[in-house]
Amino acid sequence: MSLPRKCGVMLLPDCTLFPHGGLPLYVFEERYRRMLEKALEGECVFAIARIKEHGNGGEDEISHIGTAGLVRASRQRADGTSELLLHGVIRVKFLEWLDEEDYPCALIEPLPCEPLDEKQGAAAMKTLRGAVEDGLANLPTDVQAGVLTLLDQADEPGLMSDLVAQQFVHDVDLRQKLLETSSVGDRVAMLCGFFEKIRSSD
Repeated sequence: MSLPRKCGVMLLPDCTLFPHGGLPLYVFEERYRRMLEKALEGECVFAIARIKEHGNGGEDEISHIGTAGLVRASRQRADGTSELLLHGVIRVKFLEWLDEEDYPCALIEPLPCEPLDEKQGAAAMKTLRGAVEDGLANLPTDVQAGVLTLLDQADEPGLMSDLVAQQFVHDVDLRQKLLETSSVGDRVAMLCGFFEKIRSSD
């Protein structure tokens, strides 16, 4: 896909979308309706950014790393709202926030990842798969089978780590940290530590 230089950004409280993950959305705010309309007229792309809301007059904090996504399906309802599915494509940095639109809009650039070589990648995938299997050992066998089928879709450790993070990590801070970590090896290590905690708590 062609990644635009600038795009609309949906700011969502404590929400992190990973590349290769899916995010169902209900678009009802006027500003985001206009953002979606413009996206559908172009590359069908907009980004998701996590926002930390601080009450009592505190200024909200917007993450500097998010995910550009592709609108896979969109259905507009009679009242003008829309239901859609956004497919995460790539990590992006928000370089500059623009005020030329009446919805959040930013200049973006892809966030480069630090890959592993072939031997390290194979070892990382084996280690992560084992960590997932051990962490979910107490779940029904059909659930475990479904998880392993999901992991079988990954042919490299970056993809596997994103699939695992999207599906199994629910802690909002850890999700954002995983998204912002450029080293694939470090992501795998963080996820293995996550599943180790799950096993320890059983």
